[in-house]
Amino acid sequence: MLARYLEKAAGRQEPRFQLLRRRPAGIAAADLETAADDLLLDLFRRRPAGAGGAPGEGEASLLDLGTELSRRLLAGCRFCRRRCGAARHRGEVGECGVPPRPRLASEFLHFGEEPELVPSHTIFFAGCNFRCAYCQNADIATRPRLGAAVDPPRLAAVIDERRRQGSRNVNFVGGDPGPHLHTCIETLRHVRSGVPVVWNSNAYASGEAMEILARVVDVFLSDFRYGNDGCARRLSGVDRYLETVTRNLLLAARRSELMIRHLVLPGHLDCCTRPVMEWTAAHLPGTYFNLMFQYRPCH
Repeated sequence: MLARYLEKAAGRQEPRFQLLRRRPAGIAAADLETAADDLLLDLFRRRPAGAGGAPGEGEASLLDLGTELSRRLLAGCRFCRRRCGAARHRGEVGECGVPPRPRLASEFLHFGEEPELVPSHTIFFAGCNFRCAYCQNADIATRPRLGAAVDPPRLAAVIDERRRQGSRNVNFVGGDPGPHLHTCIETLRHVRSGVPVVWNSNAYASGEAMEILARVVDVFLSDFRYGNDGCARRLSGVDRYLETVTRNLLLAARRSELMIRHLVLPGHLDCCTRPVMEWTAAHLPGTYFNLMFQYRPCH
């Protein structure tokens, strides 16, 4: 369980984003911005990350390609299943309220995560695409303009420094990291250390975002909160929850490594906890599963 991640955390294997940086995308860097979406997505999805030589002069890498794709999702925002369509690249804000240049609420070496992750370099972005009535991080999640605007090269330097201090991973969190996908990928372009990437999210990403994440992320640390759409709508304000999250969990397990978290909610054992555990046992047997008893509403 988590064998590939543990090798990367120990520095014996390269993380995915470093492999993507060293692999040619099959397109000139000058053509990235003008190429059609379907061409770029097809190149990104199908070109192997673990074979071939380094990009030649003027040639884009697969990491460059992933960066361009994430920028395009920002325009007419399609980062999450809401697909609100806000032109965030022009300053509009969508359902999450996150500005085009996300804000960093805090970053530190975290020793309270799962044992395999600690010490984890947790990067908490402000804002979230959920509106959970019981949110434990409400001070961050409900205030998307909290903190300082993120500068990717400077954040990358912090990630490298935390790695030197002993971090086993860089852990993108929130709120939720989903609305900040473009900033996370851009930051990784400037990271030089071999630190594996953990995507700590509510698993409500769009299909397009998941295609990018599944090639960049080493470990998906995903919440599986509800066993039905009614509870998701009432408590977090989201639709088509089960369809979206189960699809994304299956993709994450197929393409990367997966850790699932389920927070036990009072009064939701039969409608949420039981069906979540039964679905996981049936569809993802042997998956790392953390049953969490730390309900603490701070909203």
